[in-house]
Formats: sequence, C-alpha cells, structure tokens
Amino acid sequence: MTDKKIKILIVEDEDYDVKRIANTLDPFKNMLDIKSIVSSGRDALQIVKKNPDDYDVIILDYQISGGIYGVELISEIKKVDASLQIIIITKMTLNQTDLEFASKLIRSGASWFGTKNPIDIEDFIYQPTDFLLAIQNAYEKRQLQLEKSLLIHERDKTLSKLENNIHGILQGRKIIGKSSQIEQIRFFISKYSDVNANILITGESGTGKELVATHLHYLSKKRLENFVTVNCSAIPDTLFESEFFGYTKGAFTDAREGKMGFFEQADKGTLFLDEVGDLSLNAQSKLLRALESGEIDKIGRKKKYKVDTRIISATNKDLAQMVKQNKFRQDLYYRLNILNIHIPALREHKEDIALLIEYFLKKYCFEYNIEKPAISKEVMDFFTDFDWYGNTRELKNLVLRMLLLQSGEINMEVARLCLKDKLERKFEEFENIKISGKDSILPLKKAERNFRRKYVEAVRSLFTTDAETAKYLGMAKSNFHRLLKELNFK
Repeated sequence: MTDKKIKILIVEDEDYDVKRIANTLDPFKNMLDIKSIVSSGRDALQIVKKNPDDYDVIILDYQISGGIYGVELISEIKKVDASLQIIIITKMTLNQTDLEFASKLIRSGASWFGTKNPIDIEDFIYQPTDFLLAIQNAYEKRQLQLEKSLLIHERDKTLSKLENNIHGILQGRKIIGKSSQIEQIRFFISKYSDVNANILITGESGTGKELVATHLHYLSKKRLENFVTVNCSAIPDTLFESEFFGYTKGAFTDAREGKMGFFEQADKGTLFLDEVGDLSLNAQSKLLRALESGEIDKIGRKKKYKVDTRIISATNKDLAQMVKQNKFRQDLYYRLNILNIHIPALREHKEDIALLIEYFLKKYCFEYNIEKPAISKEVMDFFTDFDWYGNTRELKNLVLRMLLLQSGEINMEVARLCLKDKLERKFEEFENIKISGKDSILPLKKAERNFRRKYVEAVRSLFTTDAETAKYLGMAKSNFHRLLKELNFK
C-alpha cells in the first residue's frame, strides 16, 4: 500500500466490532498501525485534539456512545485537522441505496462509509477489500492535502518575505516632503501605480526620477516581478539590440552563451528607461517597434518572443522640443508619454529642504554610526535660500560631506568648506562662456541679468551677512539691497 505505516485510530464501543476490524487489518500489519482504540465520541475528540499528527485515518462507528456522534463528531474532528480522513462503519447502511444518508456523510467530511452487517460474519468486516482500499485511498488523500498545505505555507512564507523586502525598499527610499508639489507626486503615484500604461517622468537631473519609478513599480500589482533599470545613455547604439532584446547561443561568433535582454528580464514586470532622450534615432525606431508589437526579435532566434512589460521612462530633456527638432521620434514620444509625472526642481519647493536635510542626516548617521550633530539655524536658512541646481542629489551629497567634516555642529564654516568646489566651478563657468549655436543665444539684457544673478549668488554664499557681501562687491549696503530686490533674491 505505502512505504510508511498508516496510523489508525479506531472509535468503536462494541468489543466484537473492534475485534472484526482488527482481524480484517491484521494481515496488513506491516503497512497498518492501530495506534489507539477508544469507545466514545468525546474520548475520540479529546485524543485527536491532543495529538492530531499521531493519526492518518480514523475508523469511526457512526452511532458511537459518549454524547457526541455521527455528523457532529465528524465535523468536530475536521475542525481540529481537516486532513484527517474518516471512514464510517455502521449498521445503518444495510440498504446502501440510501443516497440522502450517504450524501450527508460525505458532506460532513467522511471519505468512505461501509456496513457492519451482516451480523453472522463474526470475524471480519463486511466487504473487506473495499474497506482496505478505502483506508489506502484515505491515507493518500491525507498525504496530498498535507503536501498542498505545505506548499501553500511555503508560498505564503515566500510571499510574506518578498512583501517585507518590498516594504524595506520603500522605507529605505522614502519620498520626503510636505509641499503641494510633493503631495501631487504622491497622488499621481497612487493613481498610476496599478495602471498598465507607459509612464514618462520628467525633471532636471537629481530631482529623484528613479525614486518615483521605484515607487510606481513596488506599489503596483507587478511588485513581485522584476524591476529592471537601464541607463540609456550608457548603451552604445551598436549594442542596443543585443542589450535590449538578447541573443541565443551561437547567434554570432562570440555568443558562447545565450543572453536575456532587458525586455525579457522585465517580462511581467517593469522596465525603467532612464535618460531615454539620449537614445539615437536608430535605437528609438527599434524600441518603438517592440512597444507597438509587444514582441522582440531575439538575435539568432527566428520566432519572435512575446513580452508583457510596462515601460516607465525618464528624461531631463524636453522631448517635445526634441520632436520639433527631429531629434526624437514623435510616435515614440506619444507611446512613452501616455501618463506623465513632472518632478519640480528643488528650488521650486524650498519648504522641503529642511525636511530633506534632517532625513539625510539621520540616514547617514545611522549608516556611519555617527551621533547626530546639531545644525545651526544660520546654515539651515542659508540652504533653504540656496538655488540647488543639482537638486536633491546635490543636497544629499553635501549633507554627507558636512557630516563627515563636522566637529559637534554643522555651522557656516563647515558649509562653506563643503561648498568651496561648487563655488569655484561657478566662477569658472563665468570665465568660459560657450555658445553652442544660434538657438542658445539670449538677448543681451537677459544674459546680463542671468550673469549678475549667478555671480551675486556665488559671492553671497561665501559670506555670513549681506553687509560683508556688499563690502567685497564694492557697493553700499542700501544699493546692494536694491540689487537683490531687482534680481528677485530674498
């Protein structure tokens, strides 16, 4: 019957019926093990509750004594362990055409039922072959249910672990801010995350486009599938097909092993195309074909490969302007820009700067095991008014530098030291003005105003007070204040 012994509990209140069951099973005692015999329904329920794993099959007299019997006893046993199999033997089944009775037994959880009759067969159960086959089938059914329960448990355990990992990813990459702009981004993420449509994220470098893409994926129904990130500017045009679509072994001379392309890796998940505006027109054409058909031409494979991938793209370029200049395909632009999220520059939501500084301070203090230093109000006010052209990425890097250079407090001295390279680069820009073409020429007044604003901003950042700045610029304090107002400084 089976390699393992089938563990049996007999619930029977008649000694001669116990004897008949034991005699019927005795020839198969190398495969069957009668673990316990009880004479009442209450005893049966008690022993099952205490050690449900000690039994596989319960042979149960339907009309057992002890206050609880029949359908009620079967249901109570099943509540303890639904995988326990129950075989009913009863005098009530002499007429086995009683379909209503049979249906009631099966619905209550019995796996088989048979008759004790006729009484004149004193040594064995009536229909012994069916009885023994019923025990074997019941055991196999229990094993299948146990295996299914184990698989479900392992699946749930794996899913729980994956969900915890996802929670950890999102907790470690929070979107920080309370401004209306940041709240709007959170709103878009909540609305778009489960929409199976391509999304284009726009914004300057360092604003957090990949961060938004990460939240879109891990808050979606695809969160348990792959999230594949591609820096389009780093993919040479000659390698576009092999990197995006993959190739089979032997497809070309150096193809010693097959390779999965980005689309195949992201199948059923999300493919994030960062800096998508840097793709060549040739690469754009191939990408468009894959998006339109939902199929990829894997190098070396004659048959096309079907993929189901959501595309999230990001760029710091003005794709609409590039379309007008014939530098970006209009049809691809519309295909990528079904939904759009624009991330504002940090200087456009300065009320979030203090929150970001505090967040990065706590993050790096934890990572580097450093006690969190105080940060002076002067520094905080200075950074709140600062124009962060490198956006959140620049602020994040600056916080780390200040943390590593501070000695108990982050003050203006530390801030100026960390900003030194940045300010020197600003002055170098003034000395090396380059005009790339006619499109980049500004009216002289506008160019002069931009220069004055950048220059004043750079010089002003070197000093604690406007009085000091005015002195080094050779201006009266009142004139300097008028200049600040004219240039829209706070």
